[in-house]
Amino acid sequence: MAHSAAQEVSRYTFSAKDELFLDANIWLFLYGPQQPRPRSYIKTYSNAYKRILSAKSRIYVDVLIVSEFINRYARLQQNLVAPGGSFKQFRNSSFFKSVAQDIASNVNRILRNSSRIESGFATLNMSDFLNDFAAGASDFNDQVIAELCKNNGLTLVTHDSDFNAPGISVLTANRNLL
Repeated sequence: MAHSAAQEVSRYTFSAKDELFLDANIWLFLYGPQQPRPRSYIKTYSNAYKRILSAKSRIYVDVLIVSEFINRYARLQQNLVAPGGSFKQFRNSSFFKSVAQDIASNVNRILRNSSRIESGFATLNMSDFLNDFAAGASDFNDQVIAELCKNNGLTLVTHDSDFNAPGISVLTANRNLL
């Protein structure tokens, strides 16, 4: 299967004409809890985000990305402060209230610089998506994101190493995608 048309995000010149869809992993690099990971990626995507805002490029977000961000952020926090425990126990702890407040604050930051867009769930070809998913051929959320980008002419900014959706433009610092 052919890879998406991927370009190096650090070399890309953003403009006001760009219409971008940032994957949840990018929002986590920007606003999530920082676990041990290559700091160069955080800096690369942070610099790209500053350039995106400076160029006045349009950023879009949908509920799937917000949901992924919220759930992944909460689980990353659990792994940092209460590794090994159950997530439900963590969510019911007194500490979680401050985590939930941090998450809400960061989602508001995301929404402040983004336009909301619908994923088009009602019109997605669920049979094909589920067949691909059942065959182990693709991640379901990635399929939805790819279709959203295709249908709206959006460029995806992602660091997802196994993202594969021919027909959409991708900006990344992930060498596996370039």
